[in-house]
Amino acid sequence: MTPTLQRLVDQFAALPGVGRKSAVRLAYHILGMKKEQVEAFADTLIKAKQSVGVCKCCQTISETDLCPICADDSRDHSVICVVEDFRSADTIEALHEYKGLYHILGGVISPMDGIGPEKLNIKQLVARLDGVKEVIVATNPSGEGDITAMYISKLLKPMDIKVTRIAYGLPVGATLEYADGNTLLRAFEGRREV
Repeated sequence: MTPTLQRLVDQFAALPGVGRKSAVRLAYHILGMKKEQVEAFADTLIKAKQSVGVCKCCQTISETDLCPICADDSRDHSVICVVEDFRSADTIEALHEYKGLYHILGGVISPMDGIGPEKLNIKQLVARLDGVKEVIVATNPSGEGDITAMYISKLLKPMDIKVTRIAYGLPVGATLEYADGNTLLRAFEGRREV
């Protein structure tokens, strides 16, 4: 493998979720492309890095000061769904059911990794709560996600804002016999009237 090809493989391998074999396949694929295709690909990468920034309100990725969701007057601006990252907001948005706003934390509280509340976008959340009636915390069902949800709940409690947590438990199609105790417990805690 030539030094230039090795550098290309190393760049692909540095991406999350791309292993060494996949990085080699991608590098060889790039080498097999026409020069114009490679130039267009490289140009798209550079333009994306230059033009994509962060929404000044919700902290999601945006090409304008306000993302399309924050700028949409038809959305319910009294409800904010707090998520860990951009992908989580995209996943919820793909359901086409939630009509409120989002707030991207940029991670979760993780003392083991040296991530405290000050390293997250919590101050930005507090700064935009005027007129907000409910904050839905939709962090992942993990120890860090639960700690982050509790922190936000305690922080907002004196502000007389309803703080809720998304329910989680058994996935659709799962059978009880294969569910672990924590998942089954969460399913019971998140139950609702039918």
